Amino acid sequence: MRRTLSILVSLLLVVSGFAFAGGSQEAGESAAQEAAESGPMVIGLSVSTLNNPFFVTLRDGAQETADGLGVELVVVDSQDDPAREASNIQDLIQQGVDALLINPTDSDAVVPSVQRANQAGIPVFTVDRGANGGEVVAHIASDNVAGGEMAANYLIDAIGGSGKVVELQGIPGTSAARDRGEGFNNVVNDTSGVEIVAAQTANFNRTEGLNVFQNILQAEPEIDGVFAHNDEMILGALQAAEAAGRADQIVFVGFDAVDDAVAAVEDGRLAATVAQQPSEIGSLGVSTAVTYLEGQDVDSYIPVPLSLVTQ
Repeated sequence: MRRTLSILVSLLLVVSGFAFAGGSQEAGESAAQEAAESGPMVIGLSVSTLNNPFFVTLRDGAQETADGLGVELVVVDSQDDPAREASNIQDLIQQGVDALLINPTDSDAVVPSVQRANQAGIPVFTVDRGANGGEVVAHIASDNVAGGEMAANYLIDAIGGSGKVVELQGIPGTSAARDRGEGFNNVVNDTSGVEIVAAQTANFNRTEGLNVFQNILQAEPEIDGVFAHNDEMILGALQAAEAAGRADQIVFVGFDAVDDAVAAVEDGRLAATVAQQPSEIGSLGVSTAVTYLEGQDVDSYIPVPLSLVTQ
């Protein structure tokens, strides 16, 4: 907003120059120089982790749109650490960015950072994951509750309407984990004959997904299906089941449709994955922030469509 106002002031100077100095070339050149010196809009993007290909794609979508709009995008990686996230966001605030896009590591832990941005007069937008407090102009994300329901309906149908299933949960405190779990459990709890025999967190991480599911396999001799809150965890679980010789007995469903998961679906190893559009989420985050900075109204929630990827 600061830069937009600077440009408007520059334009008024140009008009004044023509009105009171006969439109002198010197006045026009001075105003043009001032406008140029104000530079492009600067948007900060705080990403939960760039170790996850989903968020790499989100960042790339944001960068592509920023480049197309002539916007400078400053990206910081929180590495799934709320303390690092708070420090990163504070740095962006001190740099005086025009807007903040935040993909929180934790929906509660990020609230003080959102509030600091509010106090600094910097508009905040959340992408993929929400914040549980502070003033957020708009949230751009998939409908994760609907995605969890979509995964549950597919899994239940795939196991024949009854059986024992496992839920691998994402990072506690994130809106994505909460909402995907809510959607999944909404359907399962209303389906007689389907029992969740284990529900454990693997923190959206492939290695943790492998280790957690190894332990579940040892504890549960009968498992018909697995739903994970993201593809990284389901791919880890799939690897564990393959090593144990039980993959053919279990239906695996993930969430995000990252490249490795889509390849696993095509190979017949993974039954399905709920497809988000991380590039579109990042792109809409930037374009929504620019629209707002230009003085236009934006919706408080901007949904991005989901679909189910199967063989």
